[in-house]
Amino acid sequence: MGKQKRSENTYQKINTIFMRDAKNVIMPYGPFVKPEFEYLRGLKWRGDEKIDGTNIRIEVKSRIEYQVDTVNNIEYEETNIPVGVHFDVRIAGKTDNAQIPKNLLKHMQDKYPNEKVLAALGLKAFIPIEEWETEHNWLTVEQIPAMYTIYGEGYGEGIQSGGWYIKGGNEFIVFDVKVNNIYLKTDARDDIATKLGAPIVPFIGYFTLDEASDYVRKGFRSQIAENPDAKMAEGLVLRTDLGLRDRMGERLIVKVKYEDFQKYRAVYGTDDKVDQPKNEHY
Repeated sequence: MGKQKRSENTYQKINTIFMRDAKNVIMPYGPFVKPEFEYLRGLKWRGDEKIDGTNIRIEVKSRIEYQVDTVNNIEYEETNIPVGVHFDVRIAGKTDNAQIPKNLLKHMQDKYPNEKVLAALGLKAFIPIEEWETEHNWLTVEQIPAMYTIYGEGYGEGIQSGGWYIKGGNEFIVFDVKVNNIYLKTDARDDIATKLGAPIVPFIGYFTLDEASDYVRKGFRSQIAENPDAKMAEGLVLRTDLGLRDRMGERLIVKVKYEDFQKYRAVYGTDDKVDQPKNEHY
């Protein structure tokens, strides 16, 4: 497989909260990986269940149609006068050249056809200019979003270790919605996912970062698994309700994974603090 091609719309990388030592083991008793996490250590973050699957995005791009002048019934020149906007839908993986498992892609196409995706976003395949202001409050071309993106995780049979979630078949579960470069708040995300008829990642609770670490270390059962006793949930993804960003403009979002604590136990034989070999990359 060639190098995966990230696009501007590829979902942002979610880093673990912890630094790693020279053995690539988390350092749960050291400083967090970003200074912003230290600064917001006592803040209550929203914790959703992390799903073990493959990243999927449903993209909806706008395409303006302009009036074309004609002479003797022959089209010859496009004007700068808009007559409407088209919305084109595509399903993509984490990167532009990622291969989506065939069964998952068929499930997506069958359960979430273009018309259903557009309706969930309050759109149609073509919206004439007469409806721009009355139906959508678009006064100019510039106010029409260039891109809507519904991000989710494809999971189930044949995807990572996700076969334990579902006894046969695949599913797509929504975890974020973005309009242009702005991630929507949770209630708006949930409204769109509900209209789409797609499940939403389970909300587990509000945690400080230390509380989230303790919660995941102990392990908890998945809320979407048909057999939750099969194994522990993968972990938590934590974000702020207001979508806070760091000074470089990146949204603050972080993950805590159960398997990282399992590895710590396997390497050091305890959950307690030990001396860990320094990682020279920090």
